Amino acid sequence: MATRERQRRFEIVPMKADDLDDIMEIERHSFRAPWSRQVFVEELDRDWAHVDVLKERRGDTAVLAFVNYWLVRDEVHVLNVAAHPEARRNGHASRLLEHVIAFANRHKCRYVTLEVRRSNAGAIRLYGKYGFRPVGVRPNYYVEDNEDAIVMLLELSTPV
Repeated sequence: MATRERQRRFEIVPMKADDLDDIMEIERHSFRAPWSRQVFVEELDRDWAHVDVLKERRGDTAVLAFVNYWLVRDEVHVLNVAAHPEARRNGHASRLLEHVIAFANRHKCRYVTLEVRRSNAGAIRLYGKYGFRPVGVRPNYYVEDNEDAIVMLLELSTPV
């Protein structure tokens, strides 16, 4: 009952221009090379791009976490999942991943893919919990420090 109650406390909705300040704050705290505001503005105009934000349902609240993903043919590619430092360890990344996987299933996708820093053991564990498995390495993927990215894949069951 408590889990269902917590689920109703939050909503995941498409990003609006008004959310950009909150998203930029999360970006700055979450990534060594944060994306620019302009990149997120451009995502708003791309048909294939989705940036969804997680907020508390009550009133006009700040963005607690967000996910950026692309729908490309029969695949969803996750670019970013991040939570505000004060909102971490509350299951928001899990909620957002479940949201993306449900989106992929609704769109009859075969795969969900992503890249993750080799050193990000927590994220790798989280993705593994949802069935993602490592399928490759992108050497020196993160240009700011030349760290490798692990490519992870979730195969979805598709209707026959």
